[in-house]
Amino acid sequence: MLVPCYNEAATIAGVVSGFRQALPTADIYVYDNCSTDATAQVARDSGAIVRTEPLIGKGNVVRRMFADIETDIYVMVDGDGTYDPTAAPALIQRLVLHGLDMVNCARIPVSDGVYRSGHRLGNRLLTGLVSGVFGNQLRDMLSGYRVMSRRFVKSFPALSTGFEIETELTVHALELRVPIAELPAPYFARPEGSASKLNTISDGMRILRVIVHLVKEERPLQFFSVIFAVLTAVSLAMGIPVVMEFLATGLVGRLPTAVLAMGLMILAFLSLICGLVLDTVTRGRRELKRLFYLSVSQTR
Repeated sequence: MLVPCYNEAATIAGVVSGFRQALPTADIYVYDNCSTDATAQVARDSGAIVRTEPLIGKGNVVRRMFADIETDIYVMVDGDGTYDPTAAPALIQRLVLHGLDMVNCARIPVSDGVYRSGHRLGNRLLTGLVSGVFGNQLRDMLSGYRVMSRRFVKSFPALSTGFEIETELTVHALELRVPIAELPAPYFARPEGSASKLNTISDGMRILRVIVHLVKEERPLQFFSVIFAVLTAVSLAMGIPVVMEFLATGLVGRLPTAVLAMGLMILAFLSLICGLVLDTVTRGRRELKRLFYLSVSQTR
């Protein structure tokens, strides 16, 4: 079991003990992301295996965890005390019995004050955006509580550095079309003395930028087709009046407008060609990722 944390001394003992009771045979790893409080020592005293990742950011921690830990089933949860440890056995059972590669825990708030202002709306918007582009299989994309197979973990590139890592995990699963599922579980308010490290605006924008980047990388034809459509519409809006004037008078009265319209149309078709070429490249990349995923053994 993997627990990324930063300055969570007030909660980490409860997290470790809760999951120790729920999963008595599991090895619990706490990855301290350069905390400035007693998080590492408290986790160690609670019986966890404590390691440190010097690069700040949840994505960096997840990359290190996935590279270091060798096991058959991975349970990843944030160390902030908001997730229900008793849900872990059901998540693992679903993964094993149905031969899945990832089971996501959909958060069910136990009270109205659990989510900070804007978090619920942001989660719905970002999850809806990813669902519209990559497939509608998860309703809580940003959950920090997941159970994953060895094959999935060892084939995941983990390129993100911060809280956008959950988005990358989701898109990786959807793009490879691996078997996944989602189960609901209670989501609690942060314990007293614990503060969220997630910034609604800045981290939300980072996640949005990652989504746009992933659309460009994984759906280049769709991405560049949108650019093609926008440039074509602008070009036609500028060029049609010039053409109509020429047909009526035989003169081109607005030469700069005509040149700009023609240039935009050329750029539009160049964008479409880029999308077609990159779509072929992406298909080859996706096939290689799929082959590597299949080459990873499910057991050590």
